[in-house]
Amino acid sequence: MSNPKTPPLLEVIDLKMHFPVREGIFLRAGKSCRAVDGVNLTVAPGETLGLVGESGCGKSTLGKSIVRLHKPTDGKIIFQGQDLAHEKGAALKAHRRQLQMIFQDPVESLNSRHTVGDIVAEPFVIHGMGDDAWRKQRVGELLAKVGLPANAAERFPFEFSGGQRQRIGIARAIALEPKLIVCDEPVSALDVSIQSQVLNLMLDLQREMKLSYLFIAHNLAVVKHVSDRIAIMYLGRIVELADADTIYRAPKHPYTRALISAIPEPDPKRKKQRIVLQGDVPSPINPPSGCPFHPRCPHATDRCKTEMPLLRTAGETGQQVACHYDL
Repeated sequence: MSNPKTPPLLEVIDLKMHFPVREGIFLRAGKSCRAVDGVNLTVAPGETLGLVGESGCGKSTLGKSIVRLHKPTDGKIIFQGQDLAHEKGAALKAHRRQLQMIFQDPVESLNSRHTVGDIVAEPFVIHGMGDDAWRKQRVGELLAKVGLPANAAERFPFEFSGGQRQRIGIARAIALEPKLIVCDEPVSALDVSIQSQVLNLMLDLQREMKLSYLFIAHNLAVVKHVSDRIAIMYLGRIVELADADTIYRAPKHPYTRALISAIPEPDPKRKKQRIVLQGDVPSPINPPSGCPFHPRCPHATDRCKTEMPLLRTAGETGQQVACHYDL
């Protein structure tokens, strides 16, 4: 990880992404789905920030908002000193060369009607880089870099395995030599035996190309393997943020503790107490008052039901926790 005194490559400030919910005969937008509801985080040059949470907590929406596949409802996305939240047209296109994304499903994210060569070369075409000969050469180099043969360029995505298709997606993401890649659960659709190969490839590329990652996942074991710091997300908000070792060794938020307790223990002789949360994740359309976690929290008080906790520095570890109490 880079020097903590270095200015962040990415700074997200109070980011919100609310989707209108249309109801009734005339489909009027009377409510909003608060998918992302006031997120603050930073990513340093060369750092991997893991983003963890249950399905439906807003992780993928946050990632897509950062790369501006969604236009945020409010807040700032400061990337290399520029606010991308409300940029558009040529100004946004220029920044997108430095800001790419790897998608979760390598089947849906690759156009089945295009050859692999056309898919990997598409970023060059969009940005008007090079001629056909140069693009063909660069595609071959990129495919070799991600462990695919040169003749893969003439084939179609359906001719490859899931792990190979994700390598194609990675080649496309690194084509323009970006500074930051948002990785939206890039190995969750792959077999366990293939996951480690793809993760090791991503780590090798990070070292070689000096990449920064925002690594979105729900598998805490995977996130620990690749992340410098980890942010825990619940119902559109960050509830805990710390370096990876601290999160696993001394989690402070009740939700983080429940997630950590659910990680399988490889040693059958070691027993650990499982924290089972009651109820389901509340709807982001009608979130609870006060702390969004209070309906499921075993430590909730009346204060939790009425007052929203903000991220604060807790204890000597320096981790940030959105909880009223030091548990």
